[in-house]
Amino acid sequence: MTARTLRALTRLMGWSCVAIGLFHVLLGNAAIPGAGSAGPTVDSWGRFMGAAFAGYGLAWLWAARQRPIPAREVRWLTGVFLLGGLARLLSLAEHGRPHWFQLALTVIELVLPPVLFWLADAEERLARSERTSLPVEP
Repeated sequence: MTARTLRALTRLMGWSCVAIGLFHVLLGNAAIPGAGSAGPTVDSWGRFMGAAFAGYGLAWLWAARQRPIPAREVRWLTGVFLLGGLARLLSLAEHGRPHWFQLALTVIELVLPPVLFWLADAEERLARSERTSLPVEP
């Protein structure tokens, strides 16, 4: 069950990040709640970061295609995700409450990483247990 959950979450992370990243590339400031009139500098930065986020999603999809899903890579990608949530907390502390949607994203970015860290080696463990339980031929 945990191996299937890991596979589903890595795919979900990948496709979500690719979609969100491309959304930001295409819409610029309009993709950010409350930032519609932020100007060309923020628009340029947001579109660039959207492309980077889409690339981050492709890294998740790469991990999801491996057999077994590599725990090390999942932990690195999860660490980046957690860092994003911690950066949002820093922004909250320095600048106050953002748009409610940004708060919802912060919760996801802080709650999901412990689950992903816990599941990270699920497929590797399953593969090891399957190798050790195979009968040995003479």
